[in-house]
Amino acid sequence: MADAVAWSSQFESENETRRFASRLAPLLCAGDALLLEGGLGAGKTTFARALIQARLKAAGRPEEVPSPTYTLVQVYNDGAEEIWHADLYRLSDPDEVRELGLEEAFGQAICLIEWPDRLGGDAPKDALRMNLSMLEKPGQRRLALSSTDKRWRDIIGQALERLHG
Repeated sequence: MADAVAWSSQFESENETRRFASRLAPLLCAGDALLLEGGLGAGKTTFARALIQARLKAAGRPEEVPSPTYTLVQVYNDGAEEIWHADLYRLSDPDEVRELGLEEAFGQAICLIEWPDRLGGDAPKDALRMNLSMLEKPGQRRLALSSTDKRWRDIIGQALERLHG
């Protein structure tokens, strides 16, 4: 089955990557899951932190957004939605993931999951896959998005309009 949504773009700097994340942030709602893929240093955490900070700032609740590398999961609340940011890099078994409570969060919160391959077969089927990769010039990234859920087409379109508008 072909992806219902497939889009790719190049960002020239880390700031441009952050700007796209902040434009996408207000378009998300409970039950949305972003699966952040890419190698070490590709920008997954930068993207997730910018998105979370944008939501918190818009709600008048700015706070520091650390990487969940050691805590595995950080949970935020912008007053409207819970936002779960998980870094699954250090996990080796899908059973370890289940202990984190992500399955329940997928239905009730906005979830940003780094290293989603650790989810095994438990990844939400309607999630937006976001693959970040580094390019030659420092700060440049390629972002490829895909999902089998067609509703992401409108969400990504709106985010791009906000980015370029």
